[in-house]
Amino acid sequence: MSLELKELMLRTPRLTLAVVESMTCGWLQARIGAVSGASEFFLGGLTAYELEQKVRHLGVDRAHAAAVNAVSLAVAEQMAIGGCTFFKSDLVLSTTGYAEAWPEQKVAEPFAFWALAQVRPAGAVIVQSGRIECAGANRVQAQQRVADVVLSELVTYLGKLRE
Repeated sequence: MSLELKELMLRTPRLTLAVVESMTCGWLQARIGAVSGASEFFLGGLTAYELEQKVRHLGVDRAHAAAVNAVSLAVAEQMAIGGCTFFKSDLVLSTTGYAEAWPEQKVAEPFAFWALAQVRPAGAVIVQSGRIECAGANRVQAQQRVADVVLSELVTYLGKLRE
């Protein structure tokens, strides 16, 4: 997947990529940074783990995020759009979720929401988003699974975009 990602990002017109993540806590950035030549398209990443950072750096709506413990599809989408502004990147991936069960929040199994935003002439728009279930996974397995799925979704999207 790494060579495919690089090749798809560098086709004309070249695209840039950034990551804003919470649940994956750096796994997406590490996976992209492991691609030889990533510096040709990867602008960087921001791990916004707590609510205040999501609001301050990414423009996430505080009231909504506070009501859902910063875990919802809307939060993931707001993070991705905010990342386009923060990084001035063509594409931004985002993740937010629970890496393990949290009974106090009524979370029985890990899961994440993710989004992919792309800058268009009228501004950043969400082009893909969704939820990833991680039943049976421990914390690290859940983070890795989400990172793998989100990168696979990016490659699939780029493949269709570049047809």
